[in-house]
Amino acid sequence: MKSYRRFLAAAAVVFAVCILLTAVLTGQKQQYRDNILLNDIVQTVKAHMDAPEEAVSQYDTDMLIFQSDGQLIAASADAPAEIRTQQESVREGWLCLPVTEGRTYLGCVAVPDPLLNTYSRMRKQLLLTASAVCGFVFLLLVGIGLYLRRRIVKPFRNMQRFAVRIAQGDLDDPLLMEQDNLFGSFTESFDIMREALRESRGREAALKQREKELAASLSHDIKTPVTGIRLICELLAVRTDDPYLRGKISDIDRKAEQIHVLADDLLTASLNELGEMQLHCQDSPSSVVQTLLKEHDSRGLVRAETIPECLICADAGRLSQVIGNIISNSYKYAGTPIDVHYAFSGGYLAMEIADHGSGISEEELTHITEKYYRGKSNSAGKDGSGLGLYIANELMQRMGGMLKCESRGGFSVTLLIPLSR
Repeated sequence: MKSYRRFLAAAAVVFAVCILLTAVLTGQKQQYRDNILLNDIVQTVKAHMDAPEEAVSQYDTDMLIFQSDGQLIAASADAPAEIRTQQESVREGWLCLPVTEGRTYLGCVAVPDPLLNTYSRMRKQLLLTASAVCGFVFLLLVGIGLYLRRRIVKPFRNMQRFAVRIAQGDLDDPLLMEQDNLFGSFTESFDIMREALRESRGREAALKQREKELAASLSHDIKTPVTGIRLICELLAVRTDDPYLRGKISDIDRKAEQIHVLADDLLTASLNELGEMQLHCQDSPSSVVQTLLKEHDSRGLVRAETIPECLICADAGRLSQVIGNIISNSYKYAGTPIDVHYAFSGGYLAMEIADHGSGISEEELTHITEKYYRGKSNSAGKDGSGLGLYIANELMQRMGGMLKCESRGGFSVTLLIPLSR
């Protein structure tokens, strides 16, 4: 605010000086015609028409004497040399006084018109003053523009760019403040907001990190007792011949298997978010894929064609998890035979796994591989976490492959498994 007041004071002083200068230039004493002197000059010239130079020499003022035909016959030493006739003197603004003897016109004498000289001088002074005032106003406007740009426009633009950086998540760079900033309090408030947001985001990131670590730890710990439950179920199934008990034991084993799959998916997703999920891709024969299909086809619904012989580069354990998730989804949501087809596509072995269920809509298809997303049309009343295809897609990308989903006459997933090089 101090700089703003200094700027206004300086502008007021300069403006006052211009007004004073205008008053001085336009307030000079106005000249008048001396009629007595003019009449005396006419009488003197009339008396010396035969020797006009003598009449000129008697006065200090500029003088031109013309004879009756308008031609110049005498002139003072300082008179303009370019004036040679009476008409030229009139055009130049000289005052022409006729010299007569009775009714006889003898000639005329021309002298500078004091009124015209005063008007010309004042006109020039006014033009100069107007030019000076216009120049001052222009400079004042330029100064105001520069001042507004530096003190108002520039700080606002800085705050605008700062707000954009905050919206984009850049919370590390502070908003710099200039000395005598008119918006210092606003600037400081913006920077305080940035500091608060950065601290809040830091706490949020720490909480999310702890949540991910807790989820990974719990999902890993859950798998141990679930494995024990399944072993006990196997042991009890061997020790009893009661069909009712065998059925209940089978139900317990199936539920334990579901818990095991969910815990495994949750662990994989947590490790992926923590950046600690490890894969070990190595060259393997394509027959490994057939073996993995048989391991996960517990209901015997898979109808696979003969796989072409080749070498694939993948992590067999993670590929097993991908195939298991896809077949498990088909069991859960379709319950139909599952056809498996193979083909070569560029540097990949394309493995299409397709069921013959109701499929999903095009709108759901674009979100089906998102985390925790479950289809709305066929997931009602069915268990699931929405992690299966998300994990399968992440694992395929980490192995250098791809996963594509389609829905035409059922739901199909195509795995592009990298070939060995």
